[in-house]
Amino acid sequence: MAGDQQPMTLFGLAQRGMSAQLVRMNAAASNLANAGSVAGSEQEAYKPIRAVFAEDLDRASGLATVEVQGVVREQAAAVRQHNPDHPLADANGDVWEAPVDENAEMVEMLEASRQYQNLVEALTTAKQLMLDTMRMK
Repeated sequence: MAGDQQPMTLFGLAQRGMSAQLVRMNAAASNLANAGSVAGSEQEAYKPIRAVFAEDLDRASGLATVEVQGVVREQAAAVRQHNPDHPLADANGDVWEAPVDENAEMVEMLEASRQYQNLVEALTTAKQLMLDTMRMK
């Protein structure tokens, strides 16, 4: 935000937070979609992804918000399973399953969804307060 001329508003703060939670939900959804997928080698197996966030301070207003720095692959090891009948099995009869913890991904999605909803409610309240203030004049 170093190049921004205007201070961050409540709506800008909420928008950035909502965007960050959407990235977080999409990463968890991708992980869930790939849970149980297998590959012929450990290197080819799907690796879960995570959103990386950083605090962004708006010097003009003194408010801090979130910035999505990117999405990275975890370094979790794939799970080897012996399944010689599988078409992707290697020479040893092993396949490699994506190391996705479905319960943890569901918790991640639920928390991101709740945070998103909290921001929507904060915006709704702010909008209503603004409307009420305008009606008072």
